[in-house]
Amino acid sequence: MEEKTTAASNDVEKNKTNAAMSYVWILCFLPLSKKHSKFAQFHAKQGLILFLLSFATIVPMFGMLLGIAIIIISAMGVIKALNGEWWKIPIVYEWSKKINL
Repeated sequence: MEEKTTAASNDVEKNKTNAAMSYVWILCFLPLSKKHSKFAQFHAKQGLILFLLSFATIVPMFGMLLGIAIIIISAMGVIKALNGEWWKIPIVYEWSKKINL
């Protein structure tokens, strides 16, 4: 059990920066290539959903509110990833589980 915990802890420590990049718009594609890192993949899939949602910001009013929400959620995602947290963004996390890469 300790080996598994240590491996997960090492994954988090080694891939914090990659995971944080997941929330910086198109940079979400870089951590997706880190197939060996569950931590980077976890955040990259959520970042990909936020990236795709950002295209809906072209709709007047709804788009502006969505854009502001995406910016705030992305900033929180960067902070959580750099702190090594497995933050499940409400709704976004459920959608990200459907991504099979």
